[in-house]
Amino acid sequence: MKFGTKVIHAALSPDEATGAVMTPIYQTSTFAQSEVGKHKGFEYSRTGNPTRKALEDNIAALENGIFGAAFGSGLAAIDCVIKMLKPGDEVISTNDLYGGSYRLFTTIFEQYGIQFHFVPMDDLDAVEACLNKRTKLIWVETPTNPTMQIIDIKGMAKISKKYNVILAVDNTFATPYLQRPLDLGADIVMHSATKYLGGHSDVVMGILVVRDADIAKEMYRIQNSSGAICGPMDSFLVLRGIKTLHLRMKAHCENGRKIAHYLENHPKVDNVYWPGLTTHKNHTIAKDQMDDFGGMISFSLKDDKEHTAINVLNRFKLFSLAESLGGVESLVGHPASMTHAAIPKAERIKSGVVDSLIRLSVGVEDAEDLIADLEQALR
Repeated sequence: MKFGTKVIHAALSPDEATGAVMTPIYQTSTFAQSEVGKHKGFEYSRTGNPTRKALEDNIAALENGIFGAAFGSGLAAIDCVIKMLKPGDEVISTNDLYGGSYRLFTTIFEQYGIQFHFVPMDDLDAVEACLNKRTKLIWVETPTNPTMQIIDIKGMAKISKKYNVILAVDNTFATPYLQRPLDLGADIVMHSATKYLGGHSDVVMGILVVRDADIAKEMYRIQNSSGAICGPMDSFLVLRGIKTLHLRMKAHCENGRKIAHYLENHPKVDNVYWPGLTTHKNHTIAKDQMDDFGGMISFSLKDDKEHTAINVLNRFKLFSLAESLGGVESLVGHPASMTHAAIPKAERIKSGVVDSLIRLSVGVEDAEDLIADLEQALR
């Protein structure tokens, strides 16, 4: 079954009770049992809900996984993975990491005795040099947020297998339309379904997908015990969004390509970060592990003062100045003061998150209108 068919049909079928083509919203907290210990597969909606289960199975199929689990947010999904560890364990992650992930790692889990190392993950030797007997998890984000670094998942998988370490990949920016980390050797895939999977900026959700039954058992234990689940209405919204994922991602990629090339030739723009450009330092790896290059673009200005970037940001008319990404509408943000404000400035600058960096989530509008908006904002 090809991808465009899988998004609509994988693990889904008409409702047995009514024939409803769309998965019903089972807005219920509990389920009647015919006798003690005998039920129809569901007992209590924290433990399992039919609408959520349909979504979990659908996204697991899209990632070529077996087990899926949906959570109340992307950070709740990450929280589940880190809760698989114990005090004294160590985690290696990228030095260019989403600010919310960095905050969760450093302000929540470090105080429970888990140590985190942030290294430039495009250097596999640097990652391997950081490994020791206490390392239990490698946390990869690719493309990274916001400088669009591409991390070699196959190369990272070789290291993780060599040292018997779990490899988890945040696949939010790429989605399974562009890359499937489990096929490249990862053990866990995470999505902020708030972004491209939902696709319409109307839901907050996180998802994990795995193949290994032992990891899945622990994942479901933590999901049920901690209770950070999503509701049936949110599950329905993401299921609806996924049905057009292939159409939307194609449009995001096409618009991203046009805008990246426009910015690359703009006299006021310094660096453009989009993995589809041949000038991108990880372009070769991106070509190998991605089917296209997405609609996320960051760029810095030659005038690197923060107020210059803010002046540009305040001039946009079609691009909405907002947190988040991945919706059908185009969004623009200032990572240093918005999504990555939790990261100390010195650390931000080392990873390329300078004060003049602007991040675009390119939507599916007409590219000519988006370029015209960029032109007038930069003018």
